Amino acid sequence: MCGIAGILSLKADLPPTPVEVLSRMAATIEHRGPDEFGVYRDARVGLAHSRLSIIDLATGQQPLADVDERFWLVFNGEIFNYVELRAELSALGHRFRTKSDTEVIVVAFKQWGRDAFARFNGQFAIALWDPAKQELTLARDWSGIRPLYYLEHGGRLYFSSEVKAIFAASDDLPRAFDPQGLEETFTFWSSVPPQGVFAGVRDLPPGHVRTYSARGVEEHAAFEHVFPRSHDEEFRGSLEDAVVAVREALEEATRLRMLRADVPVGSYLSGGLDSSLVAAMGKQAKGEGFQTFSLRFEDAEYDESEFQRMMVDHIQSQHHELVVSRKSIAEVFPKVIYHAERPVLRTAPAPLFMLSGLVHQHGIKVVLTGEGADEVFAGYDIFREAKVRRFWASNPQSECRPRLLERLYPYLARSPVSQQAMARKFFGRNLEGFKQPGFSHDMRWQGTAALKRMFAPAVREAVGELDVERRLLADLPTNFGKWSYLAQDQYLEMRTLLAGYLLCSQGDRMLMGNSIEGRFPFLDINVARLAASLPASYKLRVLDEKHVVKRASEGVIPGEILSRKKQPYRAPDALAFVGEGAEWAEDLLSESAITQAGVFEPSAVTRLWAKCKARAATQFSNTDNMAVVGVLSTQLLHEQFIQRAPAPHSAIRLNTLVDKLSS
Repeated sequence: MCGIAGILSLKADLPPTPVEVLSRMAATIEHRGPDEFGVYRDARVGLAHSRLSIIDLATGQQPLADVDERFWLVFNGEIFNYVELRAELSALGHRFRTKSDTEVIVVAFKQWGRDAFARFNGQFAIALWDPAKQELTLARDWSGIRPLYYLEHGGRLYFSSEVKAIFAASDDLPRAFDPQGLEETFTFWSSVPPQGVFAGVRDLPPGHVRTYSARGVEEHAAFEHVFPRSHDEEFRGSLEDAVVAVREALEEATRLRMLRADVPVGSYLSGGLDSSLVAAMGKQAKGEGFQTFSLRFEDAEYDESEFQRMMVDHIQSQHHELVVSRKSIAEVFPKVIYHAERPVLRTAPAPLFMLSGLVHQHGIKVVLTGEGADEVFAGYDIFREAKVRRFWASNPQSECRPRLLERLYPYLARSPVSQQAMARKFFGRNLEGFKQPGFSHDMRWQGTAALKRMFAPAVREAVGELDVERRLLADLPTNFGKWSYLAQDQYLEMRTLLAGYLLCSQGDRMLMGNSIEGRFPFLDINVARLAASLPASYKLRVLDEKHVVKRASEGVIPGEILSRKKQPYRAPDALAFVGEGAEWAEDLLSESAITQAGVFEPSAVTRLWAKCKARAATQFSNTDNMAVVGVLSTQLLHEQFIQRAPAPHSAIRLNTLVDKLSS
């Protein structure tokens, strides 16, 4: 895994980008790739790369070109089917100088052009330069595992794996929040690509290819979510056939992610179904010496160590664990936000950042995780909730149907269904809209949007009449209305939460902050396509979530883990910032600091913070929890990226310098 960055002159009369600027951009994201650094530049473009060596350690340095030096590439990620693609390309007469997956990308592009990206089974962010055509192509994997940002300013295009590298390129770049990005974050938990959090900075949407050439700017989707439009397009086999197909697809996806690496690969282990299955399959592929890594919590409500140890005993892995306290979350949170580069509404990324540090300490560069299973196989309570509400909506006077609500959110100590009367009133809203797009998510979005009451008048004025929910729902795939209700719900979850929050704030950034590459078998393109083709009843069978995955896990993981109540990964939130380790929070939440940042209303923040401290020994509402974390993380972003000058970075040694200006 690596970090990429670059600058393209959009105007012909601009001077070439200095090597020092490209080196500074690479140095800013050194944590993504501390092993080697390289730069390419010519009169129009500069490419920078920081490398974390995973495949072909001896060669494969970047920027990399094909044998004819027709194309130059910087690449962040892995192409897991590169061996098969290399054989296919070799049969077509192409030559290779390295054994890397990077060179396969260049040669595949040479052979197939932009159609090459749809052939890749991997996780990637790519920048590819064609000097002859003066054409730059940016591309991103289907689910958005690897980030890629860009900013057009002053006649230049700046792009990078992280926003901080863009900001490091020039002091003249704008540094401000984008009100629409904040509006989306405080509705969907994340801004939705291409919308970004910082003014002018855009987020290349997952699965998209963006090209800059003499023709102008073109963008298209190389990958699309293909859910069945009718029963004729669904998986043709029985449930038993699907169980076999899912097991085989996951085994192959895990095997590829274990074996296509020239360094040891370990696995996260939460104790839940997804990570347990991935760890078991990883151990099967690796054999002896397989290492697993887990989080434990001082707060018993979040701790899953009983099931983690059960799984460790089952697969006999070399296990390492980290105990997380509220204090440790508070202490690491500023660093977490520096890496996340966006507001977060939960502290969940913080323990994961600490966990990747534990992995780094044990000399492991790559870990498997179970992320993505809930999205592609329908594992979240939001899918079960929507199914119950639609069932209820078809007979709203029924006294029995809403009783199914009692089966939701069993892991929450303060479950919203614990009081029947309140649950019926809460979940019974807008039942008449059960056929409308967004029905599954409207209550979550509306609940989160309540946080926007904290916004300062200037932010509200800048947002104006913009309705981000309406804008999102007006930009749905053409066939959205022909999909099953479950497929519609899954798509919305992937579109709003997967790339922006789960794979970015909790995934890529928390891993790469400690120079660790994460690999996600459940997001293998073949696994995802198979999951999309399955009938809804194979995934959500009555109210049994991920049913086909559970069936595929039988005999692979202990029955106690298969039958346990689902417990999503969570961490202590607002109360982590009251007490030792969070002294910095007082300054950030002061009236002067809130006024200076200009995002929130000072009096509203003062009341919220006083309420939080007054209840430090008791419980805090879900809305107030998210509000405290959201305000604190936004204040940290303002301090780190807007208020302060760019942090100086030590010089890096360029392992590769291709300077076409001096050659």
